[in-house]
Amino acid sequence: MTIEHFDVEVAYAKADEQAILTITAEEGLTVRQAVERSRITERFPEIDIENSKFGIFGKAAKADAVLNPGDRVEIYRPLIADPKVARKKRAAEGKALKKGN
Repeated sequence: MTIEHFDVEVAYAKADEQAILTITAEEGLTVRQAVERSRITERFPEIDIENSKFGIFGKAAKADAVLNPGDRVEIYRPLIADPKVARKKRAAEGKALKKGN
């Protein structure tokens, strides 16, 4: 039995810099293992593999999810603000501006 090798990508982005690294994987490789193998934390030391959220092509994925050929693992940064709260704040500011006219 031969082990199949294939490429997967590991992606991380900040506001001013982003990286997509391609690694060679084999059957059974997990999200966490791909992130570790990519050595992306050497370039972005702020990544905390233990507490980061991950996705595969924009869909949430657990660190122990097994990868398929061509997958792109995405490492998500923590949210700065709750999107629902931010949207309500913008809506309230918009209403205040309309009343001012």
